[in-house]
Amino acid sequence: MKILLIGGGGTLGTALRETLLGRGHDVLTVGRSSGDLRHDISDPAQITALYGKAGAVDAVVSAAGDVPWKPLTEMTPQDYRAAFDGKVLSQMELVRQGVPHVSERGSFTLISGVLAREPVVTGSAASMANGAVEAFVRAAAIELAPQRINVVSPTVFTEDLDKYGAYFPGLPSVDLRDVAAAYVRSVEGARTGQVYALP
Repeated sequence: MKILLIGGGGTLGTALRETLLGRGHDVLTVGRSSGDLRHDISDPAQITALYGKAGAVDAVVSAAGDVPWKPLTEMTPQDYRAAFDGKVLSQMELVRQGVPHVSERGSFTLISGVLAREPVVTGSAASMANGAVEAFVRAAAIELAPQRINVVSPTVFTEDLDKYGAYFPGLPSVDLRDVAAAYVRSVEGARTGQVYALP
């Protein structure tokens, strides 16, 4: 398959690229400052340009999305808007604009996160964004067939515990290889409208 991988230069994106290449797929990476194509997916116009350059693909895989982390009383409307634009609208636009560029039985795999179901202090924007992405995937699945759409919802990566573990007190971590395997299930499988929650 020809796969468009958004956020291919990050920790997860790097693992996904290696996994998908290892399974024989043709992977085209996208990032703001690195990758085969350089585009900021928080800008709908750049998503249009991205699809124009990428051409037809069999799958779109997203491993990108930025949200602010602050105590609730310090959050502003602009912070919540940034979270929506950076993680929700960007991925919704990847799907909305991507429909005519993805093969008839191709797929979209988005990313949310554990905070949709297990909130933590300073994570209200992330919880909002993750929950919205998951709701969108369930809604989009009933309209996109025979194209498919799923979302991978991981907890903190084991490989990143030293940097981010303190933000997720008491929550189990997940290895990147297991997250990559969930993406493979989405891309190569037959299910749609699924939230692949890890662990």
